[in-house]
Amino acid sequence: MSRSATVPREIARRWFLQECGVGLGAIALGSLLPPNRARAADALAPKQPHHAPRAKNVIQLFMGGGPSHLELFDYKPMLAKYDGKLPPAELIQNYRAAFIDPNSTLLGPKFKFAKHGQCGAELSELLPFTAEMVDELAIVKSMVTDAFNHAPAQILMSTGSQQFGKPSLGAWTVYGLGSESQDLPAFVVFNSGKKGPSGGNANWGSGFLPTVYQGVTFRSTGDPVLYLSSPPGIDADTQRESLDAINALNRMKLDAVGDPEIATRVNAFEMAYRMQSSAPELMDLSQEPQSILDMYGAKPGEPSFALNCLLARRLIERGVRFVELFHESWDQHGGLVRDLKANCEATDRASAALIKDLKQRGLLDETLVVWGGEFGRTPMVQGSTDGRDHHPNAFTMWLAGGGIRGGTTYGISDEFGFNVTEQRVHVHDLHHTILHLLGFDANRFTFPFQGLNQRLIGVEPTRIVDEIIA
Repeated sequence: MSRSATVPREIARRWFLQECGVGLGAIALGSLLPPNRARAADALAPKQPHHAPRAKNVIQLFMGGGPSHLELFDYKPMLAKYDGKLPPAELIQNYRAAFIDPNSTLLGPKFKFAKHGQCGAELSELLPFTAEMVDELAIVKSMVTDAFNHAPAQILMSTGSQQFGKPSLGAWTVYGLGSESQDLPAFVVFNSGKKGPSGGNANWGSGFLPTVYQGVTFRSTGDPVLYLSSPPGIDADTQRESLDAINALNRMKLDAVGDPEIATRVNAFEMAYRMQSSAPELMDLSQEPQSILDMYGAKPGEPSFALNCLLARRLIERGVRFVELFHESWDQHGGLVRDLKANCEATDRASAALIKDLKQRGLLDETLVVWGGEFGRTPMVQGSTDGRDHHPNAFTMWLAGGGIRGGTTYGISDEFGFNVTEQRVHVHDLHHTILHLLGFDANRFTFPFQGLNQRLIGVEPTRIVDEIIA
């Protein structure tokens, strides 16, 4: 009888060489698991954060491409006055643009602005519906970022790092809070606009966190996930028996090696099975009043940002923790007037309707809504008279719900909208504030990886933007 047959399997030399030669990472991860090797379902169970949260859920409206703050939120009369003139030399000293010569002429705002709401916030004529909800918003005009090209800037906004392989904000949120839904993914992503995000799937990835925490992309019409329906000839009993057999084998392997990715696989199979009944119910808009469809501007069966906003509300109602809507359509190097009009027509009504709908259903107080892109646009022109380049030095985002002080305008940029002059908010400060609203001490909210306690906010000092919190 061979030695491997007489030695217990756990310490057999051949087994060790076979299973551990390329599995040392699994051993390390397995050592982090509790003795009962918690299943993925337990990983998604609701959890308590460090302190009482102001928000339980997040809807992120990611305007991919970089909306122009100068045409939407941050009106600059001086920029209009100096339209067609060269910028001051001290303004562009050592400035690096993505594509244009920084010494390009200034371009005045292309649309009219007016004050709205009791707070008197100044908004563009392109945002009439957002203007109606402005007293619910905290508008941050002093955002800054470190990247000036789309992919790294989107990844930084999503994960806190310009490098691929880090967990997204949604993944961190689910890791910390779990999910209140057993029949739908904890983190759901929709895409609309001209194309998908430049940063790709990394915007909703789990990085070094177990993949059970990553975002799941949904389609807004038909089956939300491809191949969700059973093929012809497979009834519910057959599918259940097959799934039980597969999961039994997976659990045997999980008990042997403790790899959390096996638990993720078991959870994915079970979630897909449950979604065969829960997903069609989610997508069935026949019970939504026509007034609600009209409020969003959504048409059942027609993919759109508006339809995605309505589905986001329905997902939050069903216990989904984090919903992200990408609308990649804001990269106006040319055609600024035409494309901004089209973008706002596609998103303004629905964004405002989402706030209104959440509020009238009593969900806004516990749902944090975040609107914005990865950076802003230059005060200087690109092309002849109708384009702006990427600009990381100053841009605008807004937040609503979930502990946010509505009717607030925070931060100031200079008279050309070029640099932040007061109340600077870095992307890491935004993440710190969001984690605080979710109940986490961002400095203690960590995950051990490569010998370090990794954090969403990185290693540089960051702060909570207390002034926008109610």
